Parts: sequence; C-alpha cells; structure tokens
Amino acid sequence: MANKFIDIYLCDARQGVPTLRAFQLVLAAEESPTVGLALLKAGLATGKDDPALARKGCFGVFGKRKEWDSPIYPGDRLELYSPLLIDPKAVRRKKANQSQDAKFQAAAAKRRARRL
Repeated sequence: MANKFIDIYLCDARQGVPTLRAFQLVLAAEESPTVGLALLKAGLATGKDDPALARKGCFGVFGKRKEWDSPIYPGDRLELYSPLLIDPKAVRRKKANQSQDAKFQAAAAKRRARRL
C-alpha cells in the first residue's frame, strides 16, 4: 500500500528562542499518527524512554500537555518545552506569605497608633 502523509508543525522551545518548522510525517499503512511517532520520525527522540524527553510535561500540542500515545492530526503544532526555571507553587506560596505579613504589620501599626 501507499504511504500516507500528515503535515504538522514542530516548535522546539528547549534552548533559547523557539523555532517553528513544518514537518511532513510519513506513515506506513499500519501506523497510526501519534505524538511519539512524530517525535521519532523527526529525530527528536530515540524512544519512549529517551532521557531528553523523560520528564513529565516536556511536550504537547497547541499548549496542552500530551502523552506519548496521544493521536496527532494534520495541522497540529507539536511543541517541545524547556524545563521550568521557577516552581509556580513556590512563587504562589511566597506571594501569599508576603500579603499575610503585610496584614499582620498593618494590624500591629493600628495597635501601636491606639496606644499613643
């Protein structure tokens, strides 16, 4: 049987400025188009356990995290993400603590003002 072609876009944002390029995924008759297959055929991964893509959430489609076996469709933008530099939970926790500290300081200032 003849090969099928699916046109997708690859966006690599792992190092420096993100690069976007068109990629034509060639599928054999028995292959189904998946994210993992696209990464393999693009030469970005050597397998499902590739250390470059081992961490959770390092690739997705249109900003949504996808699994290795997720289907991919014509026109999709497959994105490779860089690791987070700052933990979002830690930032939220720090900001909440700062606002809590500000409340305590304002209450203490009111108590001092009443004593005078």
